[in-house]
Amino acid sequence: MLVEAAAQAPFNPVVPITAVIFDVHSTLIDQGDAHAWLDAALARSGQTLDATEHAELALFLDRVWENARVLDPTSERDLSSTAHERVFHALLAEGPVIDARLGQALYDVILDTWHAYDDASPTLTALKGMGVRIGLLSNAALPLHAVLEREGLSALADAIVLSCEVGVVKPALEIFTAMLEALGSTAAASLMVGDSGHDDVGGTGLGMRTLVLPRTRGPSHGLAVVVGLVRASQQLGIPQEAAHPRPAKAT
Repeated sequence: MLVEAAAQAPFNPVVPITAVIFDVHSTLIDQGDAHAWLDAALARSGQTLDATEHAELALFLDRVWENARVLDPTSERDLSSTAHERVFHALLAEGPVIDARLGQALYDVILDTWHAYDDASPTLTALKGMGVRIGLLSNAALPLHAVLEREGLSALADAIVLSCEVGVVKPALEIFTAMLEALGSTAAASLMVGDSGHDDVGGTGLGMRTLVLPRTRGPSHGLAVVVGLVRASQQLGIPQEAAHPRPAKAT
């Protein structure tokens, strides 16, 4: 699908970037330390693990979603909460054997350790100061709005598009088109920033510039590079009106 879309992608003119679209998980929001996630679930379930069991399970949980594409190759999990929870428990079944109560607790507290990278809010704030419109685009069937609100990112966004709300998942062109419409932008004038070389590059089929920053560890994600890219694009000497051409007046 991506190859076909790329083959048909338009050759857009080089214009300043006036809108930046960010993926959420592992781009603006860090899923947190797996040990902390496990500890929160253990506290909720009343279960205990010895040191070896704890270390083994935490190691598995750190990459539990890496196997999701094998069990759910078309990302059906990101279209409904029911499918998401079902896939999560199927993924858990591939790891160390655990009590069902702990498995449910892990799902119940899954968002508790999700926090914005230290450079997320400063990056979005800097872009807003440059007059750039901000979109948040995520394959998600979790209550992500609550996390974005808690982390102070919702207030910095001009549009938020979630797969579960529009009925389509990245990398399909339709979800990128929905975001462009929500922002009032064009593919040529927009930059997509994500962590996945599969999901987040779908916009290239529309001729959208795309930056992939793979998942990192630590408090920051290197998001300042986005500000640099936008600033460089705005120094091209091309009037910004070219990014949003106005209809010709009737004579």
